[in-house]
Amino acid sequence: MAQFNTNTLDMLRGALDEREAAYLSPVATLSHRAQRRRPERNPGGYRQEFSLDADRILHSLAYTRYIDKTQVFYLIKNDHITHRVLHVQLVSKIARTIGRFLGLNEDLIEAIALGHDIGHTPFGHDGEQFLSALCEANGIGAFQHNLQSVQFLDRVERKGRGWNLCLQTLDGIVCHDGEVHNQLLKAEWDKTFTTFDQMMRAKKEQPKLALTPMTLEGCVVRMADTISYIGRDIEDAIRLGVLRRDELPAKVVKVLGYTNGTIVYNLVTDIIANSYRQPHVAFSSEVSLALKALKEFNLKRIYMNPIIKKHTDKIKRLFELLFNRYMNDIERGHEDSVIFLGFLKDMDDQYVKEHSPAEVVRDFIAGMTDQYFLQQCPAELRPQVEVR
Repeated sequence: MAQFNTNTLDMLRGALDEREAAYLSPVATLSHRAQRRRPERNPGGYRQEFSLDADRILHSLAYTRYIDKTQVFYLIKNDHITHRVLHVQLVSKIARTIGRFLGLNEDLIEAIALGHDIGHTPFGHDGEQFLSALCEANGIGAFQHNLQSVQFLDRVERKGRGWNLCLQTLDGIVCHDGEVHNQLLKAEWDKTFTTFDQMMRAKKEQPKLALTPMTLEGCVVRMADTISYIGRDIEDAIRLGVLRRDELPAKVVKVLGYTNGTIVYNLVTDIIANSYRQPHVAFSSEVSLALKALKEFNLKRIYMNPIIKKHTDKIKRLFELLFNRYMNDIERGHEDSVIFLGFLKDMDDQYVKEHSPAEVVRDFIAGMTDQYFLQQCPAELRPQVEVR
């Protein structure tokens, strides 16, 4: 019976591969083309490779910590504002919808989407800036959350052994940058793990280096990242009294609408219409210009608004306090420290050998949730959470 079941499952997987080849677009990434850094014996059993990647990411410890990571608004208690975990789910859903209409591989899209923000620090982009300054001061280069996402999944998870994810998945994650505006993206198809590693090193040395995904699935996730947050952040800002709906730019509203649902619908529809049966993923010129204007509006009126920046000085000091404390604990061998007990304990020898104290501290702090971060700080220094 066991042998029969194994043969049947192998047959079903083969049928799925055949269905992909027959149904998906000629520019889609087929599952049997997946590349792993380390070959695995029967890696997914009857599961296809990118589906296996999505499962590995979903079951990672880093994914679990999405639940208490800031998206935009932090130190505010409101059950209806977006946290990182919801943003990631929205990216996955929006990207899979686009991918379905374009005939792309939805498993690869899901894996990239679920993993794309795993490297984010506590307290969102503010936390990223504070940690980056500390990393540079300690000689390990700027902190970049997309590189850190790969660092977690490839080098930190499973006590330093990593998940051995496919090249196409890791590439989509590191190239996901939703803050960069593109009207059109064409995949850079011919990457290998060698060129991927070169790209990672180059990006670390040149943080502003533009990256392009190697698959159209990665291009879709990158576009969906922007689509998922642009209108949602507006709704959160309105809910918290930071913004009024009638303040949205009239020219943008005319093209995209003035609610999150309408904005998402119009952006997704425009991408599908301009990318169907094309070797690229693209917005129309009119919609692209409207989206760019809306991103500029959000930057000025939401992300840089002093109303949501009133705790940044306190959070910055707490990042400095924890970074210096953990550096001291490692250098002095304080094995009763939380960085030993909660992070380095049972860590793979290769990880310990290949990472400097500053890199270990970076990985530990970057992985923290907002609440865990605050719990490590003296009670008298913690900023108060505001209920709205």
